[in-house]
Amino acid sequence: MKKVGIIICARYINCGGGKCLRALREHVGGFACYPKEEPLELVGYANCGGCPGGNIEYVPAEMIKNGAEVIHLATGLVVGYPPCPRIKQFKEFIEQYYKIPVVIGTHPIPLKYLTAHENLSFWTPSFKENYISHLLSEDKKIMEAYN
Repeated sequence: MKKVGIIICARYINCGGGKCLRALREHVGGFACYPKEEPLELVGYANCGGCPGGNIEYVPAEMIKNGAEVIHLATGLVVGYPPCPRIKQFKEFIEQYYKIPVVIGTHPIPLKYLTAHENLSFWTPSFKENYISHLLSEDKKIMEAYN
């Protein structure tokens, strides 16, 4: 069983987490990297603390105490408008400081957001290739189901 922590954007502090939890159950989006037969358990769910991400320094420690083996930065950090300008720094800090892998993305990118974002300047080819290619390669029917 893989134990997972999720960090969401503080702009969505009132989010019920439905898409993230659905994706966790369905092994899609950011959770497609795990074998379908591997059970996933959510051991922590928190927000970043708001810009510039004050909780990023502390929340992973609590998740790790609860058994987290990997931390996912929620898809809302990628497709919110504007996308989180610190997502790469969050990933680097958590991986370096806490020595735990970080996956960018939870639920699939909703197709309506993909259409709106894919040609905008902040989704650079480098960002797409190095950080979210796994989310962009999702089946379009699955992305549409997350609209």
